[in-house]
Amino acid sequence: MADNQKMKRDILLEERNKTARVLLVDDEPDILELLEMAMLKMGLVVDKAVNVREALAKLAACHYDLCLTDMRMPDGDGLEVVRYIAQNNLDVPVAVITAHGNMENAITVLKAGAFDYLAKPLSLEQLRTLVKSALNLPAPRVPGDKLLLGHAPAMQKVRDLIERVARSQAPVYISGESGSGKELAARLIVQSGPRAEQPMIAVNCGALPENLMESEFFGYKKGAFTGADKDRDGFFQAANGGTLFLDEVADLPLVMQVKLLRAIQEKRVRKVGATSEEEVDVRLISATHNDLAERVKQGQFRQDLYYRLNVIPIQMPALRELRDDIAEIARQTLDRLRAGVPVRFSEEAVSALQRYDFPGNVREMENIIERALALCSNGLITVADLHLTPLECNQFEAGEVSDKYPLPAYLDRIEKEALLEALQQTHFNRTAAAKLLGLTFRTMRYRMDRLGIKNPNGTDDAD
Repeated sequence: MADNQKMKRDILLEERNKTARVLLVDDEPDILELLEMAMLKMGLVVDKAVNVREALAKLAACHYDLCLTDMRMPDGDGLEVVRYIAQNNLDVPVAVITAHGNMENAITVLKAGAFDYLAKPLSLEQLRTLVKSALNLPAPRVPGDKLLLGHAPAMQKVRDLIERVARSQAPVYISGESGSGKELAARLIVQSGPRAEQPMIAVNCGALPENLMESEFFGYKKGAFTGADKDRDGFFQAANGGTLFLDEVADLPLVMQVKLLRAIQEKRVRKVGATSEEEVDVRLISATHNDLAERVKQGQFRQDLYYRLNVIPIQMPALRELRDDIAEIARQTLDRLRAGVPVRFSEEAVSALQRYDFPGNVREMENIIERALALCSNGLITVADLHLTPLECNQFEAGEVSDKYPLPAYLDRIEKEALLEALQQTHFNRTAAAKLLGLTFRTMRYRMDRLGIKNPNGTDDAD
């Protein structure tokens, strides 16, 4: 099935190539001829310009499906071409050819709206990959409200940014508090862009042992170290053609930051134990709840890597910044979690959620609602079912001591007490206890397993 779908996509791409038109802009005849030959072999219609003035004139007179422009030309630079396309809202993906090692220019044009860049000397394989990605645009758009809920200006700004950057290949840096939806934003960028059908590899940088990082990212050759009994690909190879999502990127040690920087700059990686490098085509999206700029000031994160990753920044708003949307977000979350069980919030419960600051953001809201589903009765979630402590409702006085901390352990105790009470009333009949608690039998069984609740008789109940 997957092979058939790929074949159909390739056929559609070939059909589109027959009418797709590309503008090549370069003042070097040899480079221009090389690019033209590569484009013609792909079945594209080619126009050429030898300077910025001629390129802008052609863009004004004709529609192009792709523009490839050199950076330095006699009468200006490729940045002028990029800005012209952006300022005139031309639906033309543009990629810039930059001198080898001149990555500062590449970062500048990506921020200005370029789709991608190619470093000299040109790699025809990378060129073909870039063109294929460009001609797959625009990709089917994924409705943002299915992942990132809320109508507040802060969230609308995020959705607008995602829509604009999805078609680009520029690195994206997503910042925000824990639980604010950074990975959801990353997945929406991928699903809305030309790499939607390619792999997206998500890596939690903070969870990797430091001594294994290089082999995990770049792979290794057989015999490279004790236990390396066969060749193995790393994250970059697994994401080749797609997207690599580096979550909690601030946790990368400095030594690994240097190696990652080179891989990003060269678009090539070397497996541990290998003598040669291999090309990789990976779009990078990174995220962290830490202040990465502050880490740079403290010398804990390389400034050059920071600028490579932070080409297009997206700041995820905290849930407390979406105060007017909390009721709607909570109800949609409840609809998703209740699995068809008729359950609703009381008005008092909704008001309590709106007053709560949600230090754990959307992830915490989901946990609160999931717990309330287990504890509520008669299909109604009340304030008591939410178990929002005075601290959570901004009514806690400094210095007060409570047995409610740490919060996760306290909530588990409350949930376990509720489950045990229902089980005792029903003589450990899980079906009856689930009905009493307003849960499905599957949810009841899952929660008993998670909390370690066993039948004291050591036998299974009659379901």
